[in-house]
Amino acid sequence: MGSSSVLNVHPDPAEGVSDGLRDPSGTPRIQLAPVRGSAVWRYFGDARNSLMGPQLLVLQVAHPVVGAGVLEHSSFREDPWGRLLRTLLSLSTVIYGGERGAALEGERLFELHKAIGGVDEKGRRYHALNPEAYAWVHATLVQGALDGHRVFGPGLPAAELDGYYQGMRDVGRMLGIPEQHLPVDYPSFRTYYEEKIAARLEANQAVWDVLESMRVPKKPFRLIPARLWRPAGAGLGRLFYLVTVGTLPPMLRERLGLTWSKRQQRWLGRFARLVRVLMMFLIPPLRIVGGIVAATWNVRQLEAARPASARRDGAC
Repeated sequence: MGSSSVLNVHPDPAEGVSDGLRDPSGTPRIQLAPVRGSAVWRYFGDARNSLMGPQLLVLQVAHPVVGAGVLEHSSFREDPWGRLLRTLLSLSTVIYGGERGAALEGERLFELHKAIGGVDEKGRRYHALNPEAYAWVHATLVQGALDGHRVFGPGLPAAELDGYYQGMRDVGRMLGIPEQHLPVDYPSFRTYYEEKIAARLEANQAVWDVLESMRVPKKPFRLIPARLWRPAGAGLGRLFYLVTVGTLPPMLRERLGLTWSKRQQRWLGRFARLVRVLMMFLIPPLRIVGGIVAATWNVRQLEAARPASARRDGAC
């Protein structure tokens, strides 16, 4: 390889993450999709968790494999709002789209990522279906919902943690992540999560691009007048940056050289209290209704996009 090093890459995607539809024995995985009323169903799509989106993206791209793939193959710099909406739509479909929706979205994600690979700016080979990197993205989603409830609410009850984690572990299995990359229980997951932050994450160009895109956000719609967006975008950018930097693990925040003051912590606390007050007026079932509606719509789109023969045979 000369000066190039390898980031745990599986040159053949079939040796890493699968399409998530069947396990190695050929048994369908779609029964692993979250069921109505489960801890994952009730907590993951809570509206306040959407506030954690930018923080999750920073955590994800700080992984060298994910960062390289996003830097070279993603459109988030040109269309950050579209990228965010597509991500939220995908997650909603996996969690609230039922067995059929979860299977279709798992298939779509596999097809989307299997051609993404290359060599990063440091000469390291990467592939988007590297199971260690794919598992890290999944881990940020597991922890992101927990952090959202902790920062902007009372947090998940201790009695619900194991059920929530096992449900999210099933989601990871359904998406094709090999068992050995999914910790067996929540305490093991916390150890895994902290070890990844300590030893695997890095400062890279994708991290700086993500932070800059949220500090100076682009207009979500072209029709918004520039004179209105300038002050609105500046305020939104400050809020994005406050929540993102303030909720990052302190170890990673220091590694990235991001300053965090007591004054910023107070402002984050005030915003979090405002969110908690507002959420008191929204009964729990309504807090996830956006995800359910989005999933219902997207499942129809995924079904319509499938070849007629596949729809006729009911193939996954």
